[in-house]
Amino acid sequence: LSGIPGVMRAIVQDLSLSGVPIEGEAGIGYRLLKGFHLPPLMFNEEELAALLLGARMVQAWTDKGLARAAQHAMRKIESALPERLKPELLREDIMVPDFTADNEVSEHLALLRSVTKQQRKIHYDYTREDGQCSKRTVHPLGLFYWGKVWTLVAWCELREEFRHFRLDRMRNVNVLDDSFESVPGRTLRDFLASVCDKF
Repeated sequence: LSGIPGVMRAIVQDLSLSGVPIEGEAGIGYRLLKGFHLPPLMFNEEELAALLLGARMVQAWTDKGLARAAQHAMRKIESALPERLKPELLREDIMVPDFTADNEVSEHLALLRSVTKQQRKIHYDYTREDGQCSKRTVHPLGLFYWGKVWTLVAWCELREEFRHFRLDRMRNVNVLDDSFESVPGRTLRDFLASVCDKF
C-alpha cells in the first residue's frame, strides 16, 4: 500500500495532461473543477445504423409507449452527435414497414408489458386457431415477437402448464387484483429451459 500515493499522483498527472481540470495536492486531496463534463459516448456509422434500425423496429412493431421512448432516445443521441454524423439518422435505405400490429394488439402489448413486470394475473377470452373459444386466467411471464405476430408466454391456470397465446386472438383482457409469485418450475427461465431441452 505504500506505493498508492505515488500511483495516485501519476493518475492525477495523466488526467491533467489529458485536459481534465483537477486541482489539489498529495496528502491533502484532489477535486474536479465544477462545470467539467466528460465527452459524450461516440458512435461510428455502423453503430448508428444499428441504433436507427432498432429504433424503427420498436416504433413500427410495438406499442405507443415504447415507440415514444425509441423516438426520445434517438433525439438524445442526435443531440450528442457531431454535425458530420447527424445525416446518418436521416438514412432511408434501411426501412421498417409498419404492417404488423393493429391498434388492439398494440393496446394489449402495452398492458401486458405492465402486468408482466408487476406480476399480476390476467383473465381473457381466447380463440384458438381452430376457432374454439375458452376463458383463461394466466400468470404473464414474457412477450415474444416472431416477425409477424406477438405472443404471450404464461403459466396457464386452466392447463396447469406453460402456454403461449397470440395477442391478436385475445379479447376482453382484464387485469385481476391477484398477483403471482415466482414459483420454481413456473418462471420464464423454466419455460426457456424446457424449450431448449426439446432441441
